[in-house]
Amino acid sequence: MSQIPQAVVQLAMRGGLAGIFWSSARTKVEGLLTVSENTFFLFEEEYRLPFVDPEIAAYLATYAEHLLPIMLVLGLATRLSALGLFVMTLTIQIFVYPDAFLSTHFGWFALALGIMAYGPGKLSLDALLDRQTKLAPSNQS
Repeated sequence: MSQIPQAVVQLAMRGGLAGIFWSSARTKVEGLLTVSENTFFLFEEEYRLPFVDPEIAAYLATYAEHLLPIMLVLGLATRLSALGLFVMTLTIQIFVYPDAFLSTHFGWFALALGIMAYGPGKLSLDALLDRQTKLAPSNQS
């Protein structure tokens, strides 16, 4: 039996985590990126995050859920993007849906941890930029 290439597994992990948050992000907007009134309502009445104004939290979460998945799919600042989604998941787990650990959040944590631990893989902009940096001539005399 042949082995699945590691780069394909890493791409699948990035795509899996990105898809979860992208789908959520698209429910928070009208049109391209206009945060919906329903999103503001949810952050004011249901999510109720401590220490953060609900309006600011709605904007931050909505735009992070759009930007970070794009960065993951592209494999750009991959570990940092996965960390951002890990922190979002932790926030959701602790403050919003504490009963959803085994049914939902454990899988999200696992994907984010895998990406942070093993990196983006060869099929990523991070890998391309790393190769370009290593190939660039040094200006040191």
